[in-house]
Amino acid sequence: MSVAICPGSFDPITLGHLNIIRRASKIFDHVIVCILYNSSKTSPMFTLEERADMVRRSVSRYPNVEVAVSDELLAEYAKKIEGAVIVKGLRAASDFEYEFQMNLINKHINPALETMFLTADGKYTFLSSSMVREMAMYEANLDGLVPNEIKQDIIQKAQVWRKKNG
Repeated sequence: MSVAICPGSFDPITLGHLNIIRRASKIFDHVIVCILYNSSKTSPMFTLEERADMVRRSVSRYPNVEVAVSDELLAEYAKKIEGAVIVKGLRAASDFEYEFQMNLINKHINPALETMFLTADGKYTFLSSSMVREMAMYEANLDGLVPNEIKQDIIQKAQVWRKKNG
């Protein structure tokens, strides 16, 4: 069975993420969306549990997709899943440079690990979780940017977040 791991912090998941996950679900028998703790992102808007819940609701229409949470390095997590391939979405050349470096580090830790890059659908090349968070903080329209299943969660959390941090 072919297995893909689509890793990320998903704070929150966007339609760009979902596009990559959907496409991976057509290529691989099984897809694991792995929500990872990212030490470089110091102040996430959503807890790991909230992110996992939002991702689960967003991918529920794909029968071969599951959601996992890990607090370890991606390459270490992947060692537990025989033959797993990392699937990453690329929006721009800058994404490639960063992801290429991550691929080299992952290979150093787990030499058997392969990474596959999928280019973003053109309509999502500008989209990022940080952009969605910022837009939500200022109550901008999120239509066409995030899954409908979680739009209200993002809006509500952003209102609380803005009051607390604003």
